[in-house]
Amino acid sequence: MFGGLRTVARGDSKIDFVGRIKVWAIISGAVLLISLVALFWRGLNLGLSFKGGTSMRAPLNTAVTVPQLRNVMEAAGVADAEVQIAVGPPPRHLREALIQSKHLSPEELPDAQQALAKAAGVGLNDVNVEDVGPKWGREISKKALQGLIAFLILVVAYISFRFEPKMAAAAIAALFHDLIGTAGIYALVGFQVTPATVVAILTILGYSLYDTVVVFDKVRENTPGVMATKMSYAQMVNKSVNQVLMRSINTSLTSLIPVTALLIVGAGLTGAEQLKDLALALFIGILIGTYSSIFVASPLLAIWKEREPRYAAIKARQQREGRAAFAPVAATAVGSMDIPAEPVAASRSPRPGAYRPPAAKPRKKRRGKRKR
Repeated sequence: MFGGLRTVARGDSKIDFVGRIKVWAIISGAVLLISLVALFWRGLNLGLSFKGGTSMRAPLNTAVTVPQLRNVMEAAGVADAEVQIAVGPPPRHLREALIQSKHLSPEELPDAQQALAKAAGVGLNDVNVEDVGPKWGREISKKALQGLIAFLILVVAYISFRFEPKMAAAAIAALFHDLIGTAGIYALVGFQVTPATVVAILTILGYSLYDTVVVFDKVRENTPGVMATKMSYAQMVNKSVNQVLMRSINTSLTSLIPVTALLIVGAGLTGAEQLKDLALALFIGILIGTYSSIFVASPLLAIWKEREPRYAAIKARQQREGRAAFAPVAATAVGSMDIPAEPVAASRSPRPGAYRPPAAKPRKKRRGKRKR
């Protein structure tokens, strides 16, 4: 196992990422299918900022529970309210009730506010009421969509200019993979989508793009060696990804550590809901973004590029010679990874009628003259 990690750290691993594209396609296809089903079946749990409504907050001086608060709200005429209880940091562990519901009319609001104050054991003035209109929520959604479209346009323009259009297409495919996968997880689990979630999703798209650009930069650096060494484009992409694999792992780990700390300490201990929404989306997106840059964008690029005549000719010649891309004679299992051995060129038998050099005649031993 440690030998395999050292091999990855040195960039000498020979993991066949392109050759196993069917495996990655099955994994990614399953994730996308589940995500799309969850999005159309359950939908996103939009927060108050998007769908509008009335929010009430009150500190809790009693041992009331979430089901009891829900019953109190229903008795006050607030049906289908979302009830949460946030616990503050130690040592005091102050509890706070958060009630979100549809828009309450001026006639309904006083009864609901009074019922919450009585259940929480506080005064009426301690209940904080916030009303958000649906127009503001629609404006937030519109701005988020505009920001996403502008981001994607800039990504395509930059990668097409910096690298090439096929790399831009592969990067966009990976970004959509990350976006749908993250949104599907939110829909499947029921996490609430807030403005902080939207900010985090745009952030993780930028992170995923950064990781993809790192891989593509190494691919561009190694591209001249394809024609010089007669290496296929898929072999070159495999070589490039293996060379930057440890860098991607280190970048992901160093990003996940502070995000995890933010999720546990900032949200779990302090009870800050905005921090939880931000950190949760970042945590999910970083994992999916790291996966897509290696297992989605790179194999797609290799497949599209090998359809070009010059790279297709190299691949066809290798197949005629019996040397498939990254087809090892034997593989050595190191930990949980299979590190394939170097490909060995197949022996070629001479064609019928081809010129064969004459076999060398054995040299005769020289005998010395016999003395008389």
